[in-house]
Amino acid sequence: MAIAKAERLMNLALCLLGTRRPLSKRELRESIEAYLEAGSDDSFNRMFERDKDDLRELGLVIETVESLDGEVGYLARRDSNRLPPVTLDAEEAAALGLAAKVWQQARLAGAASGALQKLRAAGMPEDVDPYEAHGALEPRIPVHEAAFEPLMLACRDRRPVAFDYRKATAARPEPRHVEPWALECWRGHWYLAGWDRDRGAERVFRLSRITGKVRSRGGKFTAPVPDVVTVRETVAGWAGETADRSALIRLRSGAGYPLRAKATWVRELGDGWDELEIPYGHGLDAWLVEFGPDVVVLEPAELRADVMDRLRAVAKG
Repeated sequence: MAIAKAERLMNLALCLLGTRRPLSKRELRESIEAYLEAGSDDSFNRMFERDKDDLRELGLVIETVESLDGEVGYLARRDSNRLPPVTLDAEEAAALGLAAKVWQQARLAGAASGALQKLRAAGMPEDVDPYEAHGALEPRIPVHEAAFEPLMLACRDRRPVAFDYRKATAARPEPRHVEPWALECWRGHWYLAGWDRDRGAERVFRLSRITGKVRSRGGKFTAPVPDVVTVRETVAGWAGETADRSALIRLRSGAGYPLRAKATWVRELGDGWDELEIPYGHGLDAWLVEFGPDVVVLEPAELRADVMDRLRAVAKG
């Protein structure tokens, strides 16, 4: 919403809430500077009717009253627009306290803290310890990437963005033009799902691989936003979480602990190497490349070939 319109709506709401009697259009026009600058009566009438409808859509109860001389007036009674008192039991207060503590970094930290203060001022119990109420649970959502905040705002505002992105198999970043849909945290890393305009397909990006600044782009989205954005399912597929096959790999001793955690069995080979069997699904080749010379794929042959192709692409870059 434009700042000028937001200010105009606020002034109109204050006038309607602050009066003890209905105010006519003429009186409202004389009281609000933006209406005085509206120009013709027709322009003012259209602006006023739109503003009145917008305030009602936002939840303000505006009454229309006709006086004895037939003039129509407007007011918003305070008792009709007063929210009921906030009443929370100990469990609800503890849950809200935990929710407010989730965001310790980035833009949402201040908003969460402010919301908690307002709830306490409205009557939320202050003596409730959320850690005792929920078994000493202290949630945290880490946000270290500079790209998080601009992408969060772009997802909210449905605004296309551009950024440079380095794939796991590439030596240098490439420009991407994306219509951002959703951000999600999975196993300590943040991912963005959206429509990649350059490739004409849905893509998921790991924020830690975004280099430089996230740049806003004008215009509207060109692809429909799905009702459900499956970020975690996509990333889990890359990591082999949806396994339907097994791979046999050789892994350097003391390296690749995430791979060891997934292994169904491990056998020491000597000379600083171990042999592992790993269940996997789509995308394991991209993950294995990240371990570089510490991993050698033994079988299946197609997985070995995919890993070799990715390594050659990195070497050429």
